[in-house]
Amino acid sequence: MALPGSLRRQPTNRGLVSHCTHHHIVVFLLTFFSYSLLHASRKTFSNVKVSISSQWTPSCLNSTAPELRPYELWNSNRLFPNAEEATLFLGTLDTIFLFSYAVGLFVSGIVGDRLNLRWVLSFGMCSSALVVFFFGTLTEWLHFYNKWFYCCLWVVNGLLQSTGWPCVVAVMGNWFGKAGRGFVFGLWSACASVGNILGAFLASCVLKYGYEYAFLVTASVQFAGGVIVFFGLLTSPKEVGLPELGADEDAVVEEDANRPLMGSDDADDDDRNYSIQATDTDNQPKAIGFFQACCLPGVVLYSLAYACLKLVNYSFFFWLPFYLSNNFGWKEAEADQLSIWYDVGGIIGGTIQGLISDVLQKRAPVLAISLLFAVGSLFGYSRSPNSKPINAVIMAITGFFIGGPSNMISSAISADLGRQDLVKGSSEALATVTGIVDGTGSIGAAVGQYLVSLIQENLGWMWVFYFFILM
Repeated sequence: MALPGSLRRQPTNRGLVSHCTHHHIVVFLLTFFSYSLLHASRKTFSNVKVSISSQWTPSCLNSTAPELRPYELWNSNRLFPNAEEATLFLGTLDTIFLFSYAVGLFVSGIVGDRLNLRWVLSFGMCSSALVVFFFGTLTEWLHFYNKWFYCCLWVVNGLLQSTGWPCVVAVMGNWFGKAGRGFVFGLWSACASVGNILGAFLASCVLKYGYEYAFLVTASVQFAGGVIVFFGLLTSPKEVGLPELGADEDAVVEEDANRPLMGSDDADDDDRNYSIQATDTDNQPKAIGFFQACCLPGVVLYSLAYACLKLVNYSFFFWLPFYLSNNFGWKEAEADQLSIWYDVGGIIGGTIQGLISDVLQKRAPVLAISLLFAVGSLFGYSRSPNSKPINAVIMAITGFFIGGPSNMISSAISADLGRQDLVKGSSEALATVTGIVDGTGSIGAAVGQYLVSLIQENLGWMWVFYFFILM
């Protein structure tokens, strides 16, 4: 017999507290900072585009490179005749990275459900760090400039970086159950925003010595993080002798906690959550297929929704500083600093909305209401006056209502989708489902960058915001 809502929630909350050990804290921090470092290397590339553009054109030499004479001879190997063509190529690299990253996410999710998550994550971090080092540091030291070589490296970098998100979400899903997942994952999903801030800080500290040192620092830190993950990350509680996730929780509580998103009324009361990377090979569940994962309830719909939201999120990430400088005439450095408030709003929004969804034990209504408010905040931001404090406040509010739902879908809801009753106890699905959701979102983000530039050039910024509202 079903229990009243208040009686059902109490054991769930007590379970969350009682299950939290120092292992949970270590897993939270390791997965948080591992993905932050991956995002930091992406942000570094965005922050040094001006320096790269200067180096790839005959206008000037990198400050750390020797000045060789005759000038015409030693600058004949420059990639582009002017800064405009160099900037266009840098934008092309962004698109190449996003598409290869999207394709890689579909593959990485499948691989993560079949191999040890720690191995896959550590390999992705270390190998991606090496590619970043080759791209930005080694080529500059050797004075080797080749467009096709850069494109190939960035395709490989996108594929390698795609191992990060499915693996860290799957590991977090192993350690943190449905009880409190919205709040925990909402707070944890701030890792991308923290990585953006970290990347900007690391790059700014050494950029005066040459852009190659910005790549060197971020690649070194990321490689060191991959080594720490390899030796320190625990992918499931069973690795340290702890009970599997949900093994000592009341079955009725677990059933009720899962019902709002995709629970089943006739689920077996004796069902238990399982550990995706369980070390017991005798009971190792079989990995779910890609098309089977796509057919799970909610996967396709949430993937399409995330494609729309990630399009808006990444458009703000790539275009917000340019919009502030272009529309209000503010300095580039001031626009970069002001754009951080969008990330701040997303961090707060994901945490608070995740907590509300835990209390209500429902995700979708919280997302729907937030996105309705997002329409109003986008409309208001499109008409923001030429005032930095007012712009920052409206920007943070916009990030709260857009970044919050985006973070929830990519983390907490992806974990819910991969742990529903149809796959619980019989197959692995969490990394695969996470790869499908984030991969679809990345395709939307990649397409969106072209559409935003096209709309802005032909119709103006106001129609860009109308496009965001539609998304």
